[in-house]
Amino acid sequence: MVHLSKSQNPDWWRGAVIYQIYPRSYQDSNGDGVGDLLGIVQRLPYIASLGVDAIWISPFFTSPMKDFGYDVSDYCDVDPMFGTLADFDAVIETAHQYGIKVLIDLVMSHTSDQHPWFVESRESRENPKSDWYVWTDPKEDGTPPNNWLSIFGGPAWQWDARREQYYLHNFLVSQPDLNFHNPDVQDAVLAAARFWLERGVDGFRLDTINFYFHDSELRSNPALPKDQRNDTIAPSVNPYNHQRHLYSKNRPENLDFLKRFRALLEEFPGAAAVGEVGDAQRGLEIMGEYTRDGEGVQMCYAFEFLEKDLLTPEKVVRVLSHVDEVAADGWACWAFSNHDVVRHASRWSLTPAAQRLYATLLMTVRGSACIYQGEELGLPEADVAFEDLQDPYGIEFWPEFKGRDGCRTPMVWNGAEQNGGFSTAPRPWLPVSGEHLSRAVAEQESDPAGLLHHYRRVIATRHAHPALVKGSHADLRVDGSVLSFTRTDGDETVFCAFNMSDTPATIDGPQGDWHTIAAELGSCGVAGDGKLHLGPWQPSLLLRK
Repeated sequence: MVHLSKSQNPDWWRGAVIYQIYPRSYQDSNGDGVGDLLGIVQRLPYIASLGVDAIWISPFFTSPMKDFGYDVSDYCDVDPMFGTLADFDAVIETAHQYGIKVLIDLVMSHTSDQHPWFVESRESRENPKSDWYVWTDPKEDGTPPNNWLSIFGGPAWQWDARREQYYLHNFLVSQPDLNFHNPDVQDAVLAAARFWLERGVDGFRLDTINFYFHDSELRSNPALPKDQRNDTIAPSVNPYNHQRHLYSKNRPENLDFLKRFRALLEEFPGAAAVGEVGDAQRGLEIMGEYTRDGEGVQMCYAFEFLEKDLLTPEKVVRVLSHVDEVAADGWACWAFSNHDVVRHASRWSLTPAAQRLYATLLMTVRGSACIYQGEELGLPEADVAFEDLQDPYGIEFWPEFKGRDGCRTPMVWNGAEQNGGFSTAPRPWLPVSGEHLSRAVAEQESDPAGLLHHYRRVIATRHAHPALVKGSHADLRVDGSVLSFTRTDGDETVFCAFNMSDTPATIDGPQGDWHTIAAELGSCGVAGDGKLHLGPWQPSLLLRK
């Protein structure tokens, strides 16, 4: 595969395959039990062997780690836990040598309460940064100004005795929200983004992109009817799901800020951003707004395929059709797993055959694709004992919700080595799952039937066909358990069908002259009777002659 530079291919992100790295759990290079940046450097040859276009590295900035790096106390430095700025430079240099772009997770909606900006802001109501966070007086009875709730449980307001005011925190109490209505705040976070762009990053994954602005009038959110609630953003036991979040996020002012952010990206040819849209009701509509007309981010990270219920043919068609309606000019970035949800192998109770089919599906739907470390090994969700939990979210809602530690346990490289080859420490920050060891990289490398090899093959198939990378889609259909659609780019059209069940299925083959591609993925062709006879969990990828 030929890798073009960003300037040669500024749309490299369109249809890219992005590999997400949770750095605490990827590779420990110094034996302290925590993954680090030099560990990523060590494993970049493996990442390159997958054939991915880019890596997305979850936060590694200086942080007190109350939320494991999503509480930033210095936007322009590396936490010593992960290494140094020189180590990050090594990540950039090595990744680029392999033709891999580097995206970093930028958390701009909030900071740590230990960030110097907040330390100064809370000192008084008159200091230069007094308005850099969302402060407000209490009601006359001393209660918070409205009913806004935190995703991590409880009110989204915390009383501060120094200022005798409440401050807003959509997440942990130790994660105060920045006040984006203040132009100085916008300038400061854009300066942080510029710092990393000048250091050589190829772009950003923007955490909680729809949380930047709050309603300036601080109006209370309306209730959400019970039949409209779902647990896409927060677990069902969390009362956060009881509100329609009209005023605490998703504000129209965000569009003007995203224009400023896009203008910054345009100064660095080929730089791109994917925004995480966390909204259970309007996620796809917001994606359309935020990626429209080249004035916002290039892509939005969608949650529709991260939900608990099994991804069915009907749901795929419903979601993709909705994207066509509300975000026809936008671009989605799809994922089945990440660092915040139960791994999809467990969430959907997938057999090995089903895992292969879903991997093939992810690489053929219109949009870019994110795969989460260990997904290519078929790792199930790890069972982490309560006494080993690190995630404050899980500790708060245990046992009904066990938090996010089960998807964050260390990557397994060699089942015969200590801690699966992740670390030489006696005890890593989270225990390595014994169930994962037989699925380690070394074990799968020596097994021709390993899922790892399937991921490599399906990524290669995607890259071999421009229609699968950036083509349009059409003819979205459901025939019983079979999902089908076509992808077209220029003169190339690929027909894709997937039997998403454990029983055989037969559908009419496409009209015209087609030949089978991707036989190495188990793809079947049109039979003599003009039918597609699909076995359980079997795909059919056909190229129009």
